[in-house]
This record gives sequence, C-alpha cells and structure tokens, in this order.
Amino acid sequence: MNRRTFLTNAAAAGAVLAAKGKKIPIGLELYSVRQELQKDDVGTVKAVAKMGYDAVEFYSPYASWTAAKAKDMRKLLDDLGVKCPSTHNSAASFAPDKIDHAIELNQILGSKLIVMASAGKVADLAGWKGVAEKLNAGAEKMKASGLRAGFHNHRVEFMPMEGKTPMEVLAAETDKNVVLQLDVGTCIEAGVDPVAWIKKHPGRFASIHCKDWSKDPAVGFKALFGEGDSPWKKIFAAAEKSGGVECYMVEQEGSRYSAFETAEKCLAAFKKLWG
Repeated sequence: MNRRTFLTNAAAAGAVLAAKGKKIPIGLELYSVRQELQKDDVGTVKAVAKMGYDAVEFYSPYASWTAAKAKDMRKLLDDLGVKCPSTHNSAASFAPDKIDHAIELNQILGSKLIVMASAGKVADLAGWKGVAEKLNAGAEKMKASGLRAGFHNHRVEFMPMEGKTPMEVLAAETDKNVVLQLDVGTCIEAGVDPVAWIKKHPGRFASIHCKDWSKDPAVGFKALFGEGDSPWKKIFAAAEKSGGVECYMVEQEGSRYSAFETAEKCLAAFKKLWG
C-alpha cells in the first residue's frame, strides 16, 4: 500500500468512526410488548429486531428461566445481532437465595446490568436506606462477574418523605457504580426536572428508559415517544455529556395502537428526535 492509498483509507476510516461517534444502542424494554412476549417470546424478540432495535431488556418473568433457556435466548439474540445490556428484576432477585441465579442468567444473556425494578412498599427513609444497603450488597456480589447493580425509579421514589425523596437517599447512600436507571416519564409525572437530576449525579445513568408522559389526564403514559411533555433534546444532551448513558431503552405502557405498532412508531420518533 503506497502512502496516498494509506492516507485515503485512513481518512475514510476516520469518517466512518466520526459517523458512528454517537452510536448508542436503542433498545426496547420488553414490558412494552408483554402480552406478545408471554405468548411467543422467540417470535416477539424476532419482531423487535426486525423493527430495527439494537437491544432488548427482559423483565422479571425471565428470572424463572433455566440456564438452558437463557442459552437458547442468547443464541437467538446473537443470530439477530441484538444485545441484552440489562435486565429488569424484582427485589427478590437481590435476595441471598436468588442473586446467584440472577447473575448466572445475566452472564449467559451478555447483560452487564441487573436492575431492581421496584423495592416494594417502603414505609420511611430508614427503609430506603435499607434498600440502598441491599443494592450495595448486590453490587459487591456482582462485581466479580463483571456486572453492575441498578435501580429503576417510579413516581413514588421522587415524592418527598420526611424532608427528602427516596431517590435522593438512594443516590447518596449507594456506591457510585450503582446505576440510577432513569425512567423519564415517571420523573416528569412527579414534577422533577430529569435534566437537572442527570446533571446533579454525573456518570450514574448508564441506562435511561425513554418513556413519555403527558399532563393531559386523558393521555398520561399513553403518549407515544415525543408526544408528551419530556424535553427529549435536553435529556439526550445531558445524558451524553455528563450522564454516562450507554443505552437508551424505549418503554411504553400502552397507546392507541397495538403493542407492536406502538414500539415501531416510538423507534421511528426516537430516531427522528435524537438525530
């Protein structure tokens, strides 16, 4: 290869890298297509991949899988070119008698993040400090396997309790490697600015659930991505500049369309807004 050819090829490679510089996977939280997933998980994952999603996030029923089932699903994902960067779990998956199985399944799936989707009913801030301890213990247990622990917020964790919000307690009391998986819609519903929240806790938002919410009571969470009150452009900017985002997960609780149509429309709207 002569010098001119080398420089031409290097420039072309640089252009490709520059074009891919913003390549953050766009996944689908499979709760969005839960009824379809329960009927035919293989067919549902294939349909989601065909839409153009880069990744999927399995939610709590996956915890009952055997290792063999997880291996079959991993093969399917590999064949489709789809990743599973994280899973959504009940608090039970962090219990001493369940966590080893959760780690095993996530390692098989190629997941790097085990998210606690709900802590259950917690009465006071002392209880939330207990949740933080459970997350820290889980994170320590997962570390040797190359996994991280995370927590997924809902509206309730952003509501004041004894002068603070549970999310403020979790952010302060958990190890900095514990991911604060941001559910944008429920954050907006609670009246909290997601951009300010991201900036306040830099590097904590490896995974962001892109669910919209409308203040119109007739719409609420049935708003498709981009139809609600979320300032998506500002959220993307904060997430990518200081939030440490590694994957965006589209999530939808329902809409005026079928689940598959909704997922497809949300992906198209996401790509258009994200640019």
